[in-house]
Amino acid sequence: MTHAASPAAPAAPAALYLGLDLGSSRTKVVLIDAAGGLRGQAVRKSGIDFAVTARACLAQALEMASAGSGDIAAAVATGYGRSNVAFVTEETKTEIGCLARGGYHLFPQAISIIDIGGQDNKVIKVGADGRRQSFKMNRKCAAGTGAFLEEMASRLDVSLETLNALAAEATEMIKLGSYCTVFSATEVLENIRAGRRVPDIVKGLFYSVIKRVLEMDSLTDGVVMTGGVVAHNPYLAEMTAGLIERPVRLPAQPQFVGALGAALFARDAAAGQVAADAPPDQGD
Repeated sequence: MTHAASPAAPAAPAALYLGLDLGSSRTKVVLIDAAGGLRGQAVRKSGIDFAVTARACLAQALEMASAGSGDIAAAVATGYGRSNVAFVTEETKTEIGCLARGGYHLFPQAISIIDIGGQDNKVIKVGADGRRQSFKMNRKCAAGTGAFLEEMASRLDVSLETLNALAAEATEMIKLGSYCTVFSATEVLENIRAGRRVPDIVKGLFYSVIKRVLEMDSLTDGVVMTGGVVAHNPYLAEMTAGLIERPVRLPAQPQFVGALGAALFARDAAAGQVAADAPPDQGD
């Protein structure tokens, strides 16, 4: 007498690891699996309530991953609003640590990461072994940041989304004499009154952003640019490459690198170990 084989038990859903990057301008969420593969992601304006925005991003990322909140094995948050999320399971991490972790994961070699954010800029050096070597950060004013470009777009009466195309159309570059947002705005208005072309002014604004960053620190041979500003304005990377006379690498989705780093830290924490490309000093 033969017996029919018992049906196989359904496979347990694969564990997911959540990284949240709650920036001053945008909140980004990434879900990865144990192999580091991307399963879900979302980005929204941070608004005035980081917790509400984070929950909305998480719901969107879970839908993309065809998963539920019970599938999340660990969660790490970083960024300006990292202390505002109740469902984080591990210690929060700094933006510097998460950008270094995510950047090295994507480009496993000695790199300098240029991150242009909404309110600040960062230059992070990572060694060939994945250890963060140094970082510099511009926090004192909005010059050379996303907020600077947003203000200048308003002065030029163009949408923020059109800046990249305008800069690429330039036939010359109108350099500004000041990094200060207030003085730069005055210069922009003076150039408009003088009949200068808007694309040429925008290219000059991009140049100001790049020069501001390049003056922060020297760069290693491998250069990577991250952040939402370069994600929407990839011409910045092209101009940077021309100024430093070597290639600049852009991740497929530059704005998610910090969230990816946080997700990788979550995966490591859940496994109770530190991966080879995540030395202990990376997560402070």
